[in-house]
Amino acid sequence: MRTESVMALDPTGFHRVVYHEWGSADNERVLVCVHGLARNSRDFDELARALSRDYRVICPDMPGRGESDWLPPGIAYDIPRYMSDMATLLARLDVEQVDWVGTSMGGIIGICLAALPNSPIRSLVLNDIGCFIDKAALQRIAEYLGDHRFSSVAEIEQYMRRTYSAYQGLTDKQWQHLAKYGHRRITEEPNTDKPYGLHYDPRIAEQNPDVQGQDIDLEPFWRQVNCPQLLIWGDQSDVLQADTVARMQSLRPEMDLYRIPGMAHAPSLMETEQINAIQQWLRDNRVNN
Repeated sequence: MRTESVMALDPTGFHRVVYHEWGSADNERVLVCVHGLARNSRDFDELARALSRDYRVICPDMPGRGESDWLPPGIAYDIPRYMSDMATLLARLDVEQVDWVGTSMGGIIGICLAALPNSPIRSLVLNDIGCFIDKAALQRIAEYLGDHRFSSVAEIEQYMRRTYSAYQGLTDKQWQHLAKYGHRRITEEPNTDKPYGLHYDPRIAEQNPDVQGQDIDLEPFWRQVNCPQLLIWGDQSDVLQADTVARMQSLRPEMDLYRIPGMAHAPSLMETEQINAIQQWLRDNRVNN
């Protein structure tokens, strides 16, 4: 794994977007993996390791998460900003086409980019996200965002085990990995008895769509996505519901569906069966196209 960064432009200046790269830098086949709202690039370590046999795999920390810069006050954490930053990253990679794996928010960014004319996205893997998200699901997500404080990394791990019900199949080692890369040391308060926080900018919670109490309707974008698609669906997900899956299939009958029975939002993509399914679909899609 190699760690790089690119400077992206915002209305007040530049901010640094960090990304981790796996596989040969000379491989013309590039896969970009983008995480969810409150997650970070290191969620993809195991998937990237497996797929690096076939791809140059790029896993960015979106701004405000992981090792990337937090945005300045007054600059919104929103989809247009993320799309702009990813366009900057793709320019840095100097490739004409990429395959895309997006979990939740990362999938929304992928849909929006893939819908644009002359999009560089060749194929799209959506992890438990679709063309419509109900405001009730956004409300649930909003409840675990915020400026949480912890006395130890072990306490963070326990918090994550309680919060991420879809990750129940992970090993102890994988939970430790999530906690290791999912926290930050709170240096601005040196005397606090809870010196650890989650890795992301707490201001992200203030800008969650739930604040406006609105659904997210991406159907106009979905109608414009013409590249091959794989939809990963945890069939107990409140974010990607059955009627949304049916609607997406009706609009895109050629879309492939990987249904995970009993799974809530969002599959970790750290379990062997999930990794194998993505790897096989990408290989089949490459052969067929």
